[in-house]
Amino acid sequence: WRGWEGAPYSTLVPSDEVTINYRHGLPVITLMLPTRSERCQFTVKPVVTTVGAFLQDVQREEKGIERAEVFATDGSKVSDATLMEVLLMNDFKLVINKTAYSVSPPVKDKMSSEHATEMEDIKSLVHRLFVALHVEDHQIRKERELLQKVDHLKGELLPLEQMKARITHSADAKTSRLLWVGLALMSAQGGALAWLTWWVYSWDIMEPVTYFITYGSAMAFYAYFVLTKQDYIYPHAKDRQFLHYFHRKSKKQHFNVERYNKLKDDLAEAEESLRRLRQPLHLRLPIQEISDKD
Repeated sequence: WRGWEGAPYSTLVPSDEVTINYRHGLPVITLMLPTRSERCQFTVKPVVTTVGAFLQDVQREEKGIERAEVFATDGSKVSDATLMEVLLMNDFKLVINKTAYSVSPPVKDKMSSEHATEMEDIKSLVHRLFVALHVEDHQIRKERELLQKVDHLKGELLPLEQMKARITHSADAKTSRLLWVGLALMSAQGGALAWLTWWVYSWDIMEPVTYFITYGSAMAFYAYFVLTKQDYIYPHAKDRQFLHYFHRKSKKQHFNVERYNKLKDDLAEAEESLRRLRQPLHLRLPIQEISDKD
């Protein structure tokens, strides 16, 4: 018989060299240690013990074992991550050095439905206890990672925030000046029309002029709507002009608006995750740990 990767074994030992008995509900595997020529018993916990852990126990017990593997009856190697509970359901071959032991696990008596239900409840309770004991460390570790991420993002945003503040101040000042210039021009236009109406010409002459000025203003507002797809509302027009000055100033000072927005989004996401993580009633975090951080 050839094992994994076609390696031949010098001996195929009958199944009586490796025996499996159940003691107190746990399987006890008895096998012959090759160099010490004595039988040794290994008690395994099938629900939590893996094949790899069992083989490591065998190698720790017998230092002369260089190779320990488990194969299915069809010759395929059994993964070290497989639980012993699964392995003991069928026959298998235990390979120690160059000796292959044929193993036939005994058939366990079928448990009653009540006992099976009780065992499932116990497994579920053990799982919940494991989660309850380890979730606190996981949440605290996650909180520290988020705090480090928040500090890192704030450090990257600090110079960008300072540059943005200077650009914002400059753009806001230009926008305010533009508004005052518009008010001054409208005042000058009103004064000029009044002067032409009462001191230079009469209303009969100035009436068509004011009509065309009004019509021209309506055309200008309509052109604004065609270009921007927005109504000419003073707050919206002011914000639009502010953004125009802001982006033009940003290009001159090499301020990366996209990178700034990305960092702000990442910071907001990290702070929101940290806020949700610090809900002790929802995630069962220790209140004293949260109080120290706050």
